[in-house]
Amino acid sequence: MPTTRILAVDDSRSMRAMLRVTLADSGFDVAEAEDGQAALDWLEDNEVDLIITDINMPRLDGFGFIERLRGQGRRHVNRPILVLTTECSVEKRAQARAVGATGWIAKPFDAAQLVAAVQRLAH
Repeated sequence: MPTTRILAVDDSRSMRAMLRVTLADSGFDVAEAEDGQAALDWLEDNEVDLIITDINMPRLDGFGFIERLRGQGRRHVNRPILVLTTECSVEKRAQARAVGATGWIAKPFDAAQLVAAVQRLAH
């Protein structure tokens, strides 16, 4: 069975490191981008099974990133996108769903919950 590849998008280097360690320990291959624009650039030449993105980031925030990715046509239309953020308001969740997010996990994340969500969505 091929390894599930995940792109972790967060402007915090320490958060990306925590995601990488947590997910790699569960057998996932993790790539990283520091914001939505870097993620879009990386995705031009690379494929992933699932994306985990923060909302509040410089250059291109999570909402803009998801919206642009979903707008690129068939290639990313069904790609699972998990939002991982400290933002927990009903309005923010609704906005994330409206632009195409698949799910939502609050920071700080619970490792078992995150791994379970990734396993459920990536297959």
